Amino acid sequence: MADITRREGGIIPRRERDPFSQMQELLNWDPFEAMTQLMGGVRGAGPTFVPAFEVKETQDAFVFKADLPGVQDKDLDISLTGDRLVVSGKRESEKREENERYFAYERNFGSFSRAFTLPGGVDADHISADLKDGVLNLVLPKKPEVQPKRIKVGGGAVTGGEKPKA
Repeated sequence: MADITRREGGIIPRRERDPFSQMQELLNWDPFEAMTQLMGGVRGAGPTFVPAFEVKETQDAFVFKADLPGVQDKDLDISLTGDRLVVSGKRESEKREENERYFAYERNFGSFSRAFTLPGGVDADHISADLKDGVLNLVLPKKPEVQPKRIKVGGGAVTGGEKPKA
């Protein structure tokens, strides 16, 4: 992470760092993201936009969340083919004036595509997607036959409103 450091008397003061924060910084390091930035993106086109995803499974659905700041609904494409979910789109770069001077330019723009292979049992007819405040929320419900069933222990089967005999 780039820091802007104020110089006092021409000497940059050494910053004391907590070893736990240094370890946390190392654990959060993504070598693939670093390589993409070093290589200048795809075919020298500059760094590319790679959104972060969060994927979780609940009892009745698969829930995807993606950070897509600056991406418009019209620039987003979501498709499900069989068990393969593809989320793709683009984030347009802002107009830069020639006479502007940047001290840091770390925001990435461009096209992206992420593909996920899902386990069977997704109810493709009831998928919902919402893009609000730069966050994509995608809910893929499971079909009822693949959702877990709760099995009660003891007493035998209960039918209708009957209570089991003690």
